[in-house]
Amino acid sequence: MNQKPLAIRHEVALSEFTTLELGGPARNFFEAREAHEITAALAWARARQLPVCPIGGGSNIVVADSGVPGLVLRLATRGVQRQAVPGGEIWDIAAGENWEAVAAASVAAGLAGIECLSGIPGSCGAASIQNIGAYGQEISEVLLEVAVLEIPTGRAAILTAGDLDLAYRNSRLKREAGRWIVTGMKIRLRSDNSPALRYPELEEAVRARGPVTLASCRAAVLELRRSKSMVLDPTDPNRRSVGSFFLNPIVSEAEFCTLEKNARQKGLSLPDSGIPSFPGPNGGRKIPAAWLIEQSGFPKGLTAGGVGLSSRHTLALVHHGGSRTEELLDLARKIRQGVFGQFGVPLEAEPVLLGFLNDPWEATNSTA
Repeated sequence: MNQKPLAIRHEVALSEFTTLELGGPARNFFEAREAHEITAALAWARARQLPVCPIGGGSNIVVADSGVPGLVLRLATRGVQRQAVPGGEIWDIAAGENWEAVAAASVAAGLAGIECLSGIPGSCGAASIQNIGAYGQEISEVLLEVAVLEIPTGRAAILTAGDLDLAYRNSRLKREAGRWIVTGMKIRLRSDNSPALRYPELEEAVRARGPVTLASCRAAVLELRRSKSMVLDPTDPNRRSVGSFFLNPIVSEAEFCTLEKNARQKGLSLPDSGIPSFPGPNGGRKIPAAWLIEQSGFPKGLTAGGVGLSSRHTLALVHHGGSRTEELLDLARKIRQGVFGQFGVPLEAEPVLLGFLNDPWEATNSTA
């Protein structure tokens, strides 16, 4: 059967496909709703020697004001296939599926493993690239494998979780951006109604609801995220954001002790327990970036032209409307400089930056 030619669109405003509602146009744009369309779109770009930029739900990308050259390929494929296995189920999920819908379905089915990841916006394909996590739970705990296409060749492959080198909000897929497109993923969920309660804040909220179940955990997670404007809500004045803009820095135990000592010598007002932190990988400490930002003079609700900080969470940079990406990045640079000047800790951006010809942090590279 002959397939229809691809309906490639040109000069499409990417602000319509991002939660920030910022950024310039895609020179070429295609939305793939079927798996074969992804392969065809890659072939179309290869024939024209164009770079390909895949996107999903647009909740973790910052697009340059000049736009994105080449082909922007939006994955909108759908489908979830469930297979019963001893102790649970394996779900084979199309990359374009909405992550929050999958999280909701897993809890409704009485399957554990991603209940704390409820309310996170975006697509399932991007979830594996970013190794999304919240309240001590990460997708790496349930991820079995991802199906990918190699952008330069169109070759299909299966990468196991072990192949991906998954780390805190990072993976091989993220580091090798431009090489792979994730077309699907497999996760293993448990037949277990005991949610993961690893953060005191979440445990307290769940137990306050009565019986501890997957459903009560999901409800508590959504309530906590909503209180921080970390769910998609068209009525929320903080809605135009990418969620957490900066990663929580991870330092060694020795570096943490030095950091705390220097902060006290500077006369900074610290909690009685010292600088807040959580256990990090390899025996390190993870420091809340939100706390560092506030202590460096950037309060919740700060405004700077058409952008600012969320009135509920200093980790979220928000677009109030009518602004430009450069204005948002200018605020991000000032925050990075401020935190580095106050604590000597460099902040790393969490969202993916698209369409930038030069390093957008170049203005601060000499100091941070």
